[in-house]
Amino acid sequence: MAHPSAVESYLLAVSARVDAGLERLAESRRGAAPARLVDAMKYALLGGGKRLRPALVLAACQAHGGDAADGSLAMRFALAMECVHTYSLVHDDLPAMDDDDLRRGRPTVHKAFDEATAVLAGDGLQTLAFAHLLAAGDARAAALGKLLADAAGLMVEGQQRDMEGEHRRLGEAEVLELMRCKTGALLAASVAGGALCAGAQVDVAAVYQLGLKLGLAFQIADDLLDLTADTATLGKRAGKDAAAGKSTLPALLGLDAARRRAEGLLDEALGALSPLGPPAEPLRALARFVIDRKK
Repeated sequence: MAHPSAVESYLLAVSARVDAGLERLAESRRGAAPARLVDAMKYALLGGGKRLRPALVLAACQAHGGDAADGSLAMRFALAMECVHTYSLVHDDLPAMDDDDLRRGRPTVHKAFDEATAVLAGDGLQTLAFAHLLAAGDARAAALGKLLADAAGLMVEGQQRDMEGEHRRLGEAEVLELMRCKTGALLAASVAGGALCAGAQVDVAAVYQLGLKLGLAFQIADDLLDLTADTATLGKRAGKDAAAGKSTLPALLGLDAARRRAEGLLDEALGALSPLGPPAEPLRALARFVIDRKK
């Protein structure tokens, strides 16, 4: 599964399943919530994207011998995770924050609708995530809810750190803490939550640390792409971090040193996955994809 086309095929298969689930979730509010709000939530959820976080949930569950089929607790957690991730993107794009007009190659939610509806759509997606997860009727749902809530809280703190760091030169430790919160926490929770969904006797804290390494590697790769790719390829505005005066690891260390740091984090994560054998191959492939992707 290490070949890029195999990883892409895996992600496409996950995306098809996740998109169907997300559409059902959004439509579950149809008739109860105002139609414009439901339309905005659905627009946000079904705008494409890699579905990396749900894929990590499902692959981590499989790696630990669990059930990742449709209807499983792992899929329920994967959908909740993507709702929280999507809400964060909707809010990050707002004029009061990153002020982006383009997301995944199309207008952001506040451009397609309006700012107030975008705020409410993000709020709605967050509540929908936890309502869906806690309706599982599974004893593990509470632990998964706490894991997701803790990660979402760190993500919010990371966004605040990010805004406060604009046009101010942060040190390496500050940048790493920002990355750990804003991006790393949800990715780490995806891997740890998937393992928890498997029902196996696993050290969730250790699995979380493995996921955090992938989260940091992902953010470094994202920062490198912001500097080296174009807007058409990324599907969002390229060079926006530099324009906003944000401190990133590539800006601090240089492109080559930052790329080596990402590769080192990947190697550590792959080493931790080694004992899991063949069932963890999809998770290994996704880990490699984290730094090999082009957008």
